[in-house]
Amino acid sequence: MSLFLNPRVIALAALTSVAPFAIDTYLPAFHILSDDLSASPEAIQQSLTFYLLPYTLMLLFHGPISDGIGRIKAMQWGLLLFFFASIGCVFSTTIESLWFFRALQGIGGGAGSVVARAMVRDLYEGAEAQRVMATVQILFGIAPAIAPMIGGLLLGFHWQGIFVFLALYGAVAMFMGSKILPETMKKNMLVPISFKSIVERYKMLSKNKEYILLILSVSANFSAFFIYVLASPVFLIDHLGFTTQQFGYLFIPTVTGMLVGSFIAKKTAGFVKPSLVLRFGYYFMFFIALSNLLFCSFMPNNPIFNIGFIALYNIGMASVMPIIALAGLDCFPKIRGTAASGQAFTQMLFASIVAGFLVPILWFSTFGLSIGLFFLISFGSFTITRTKLWKS
Repeated sequence: MSLFLNPRVIALAALTSVAPFAIDTYLPAFHILSDDLSASPEAIQQSLTFYLLPYTLMLLFHGPISDGIGRIKAMQWGLLLFFFASIGCVFSTTIESLWFFRALQGIGGGAGSVVARAMVRDLYEGAEAQRVMATVQILFGIAPAIAPMIGGLLLGFHWQGIFVFLALYGAVAMFMGSKILPETMKKNMLVPISFKSIVERYKMLSKNKEYILLILSVSANFSAFFIYVLASPVFLIDHLGFTTQQFGYLFIPTVTGMLVGSFIAKKTAGFVKPSLVLRFGYYFMFFIALSNLLFCSFMPNNPIFNIGFIALYNIGMASVMPIIALAGLDCFPKIRGTAASGQAFTQMLFASIVAGFLVPILWFSTFGLSIGLFFLISFGSFTITRTKLWKS
């Protein structure tokens, strides 16, 4: 059976996609929310922050909780909270109530993605694990592409329809995870849950050089692309001359690049040594980032090249992500949930730092953005070449 039709893989992808749907589906509704809730555009923008901050912080806890009470229960509690918080958003009549329920969505929304990441390695080994992780990544990559379109369609009814959709999606993902996925943490495998024990586990993670280098590298790779996502209004409109209706000119090619890279990771699993795919991916990303830097230094802006380089970069990024993610989880086979949390948190933290500090400094021109891409992939290359995975 094709992995795309495998019920377990579909369930894992559904759990992983809760977060991007929660972030991207309601973006088209910002202006309508501003009118209906009598709130400023800045206040509506803050509803995204109220989601992202608790989401990022809770990434540290979903994994340890799943190591202690089981993967399925941790997923169920998180998505149950997400469901009721989404209903709360539907009935929000003030910006303050929307902030509150978005924060609750953030607290529960990351449970599915962390648990799914750990369960891939719980359920599968070797090349099969790489193929499954790559397939989940392909399906996950589709979510942010269709989420704004779904949100735009639902706006034809009312903005509340977007949060009804999110509630239903969370419920369906929870149902699929509960009915299709087996509990992979047997009673004799559970570890104690307490703040002290969680701190001890993270101390253990922080002392493993291989794990730290792996998650720093994959976080830098993703953040290099994320610079362009965060700077997209300036990049597309001010520098490349597109309109607000033409954001798809960036999104569609870059998502396509991610899908191609994920397909490469899937097809090479079991046939090509992971370290060879890793080297190819990093050499390719570095070459594309350098080409982008040189083009932006000496040539006038041209959307085909400026966007094309980012799409090509994503091919390399997506081809190595499953390999690095699985290697990180394999550093701690007894507490994979905690290891998955550490990966997800570091990636979000890196992206947040990029959003808060690098992007405002670099978006003065396409050249500035190309410097950011080159700097981050150089850092990612520096860290990955010091791992055992690279040398294997």
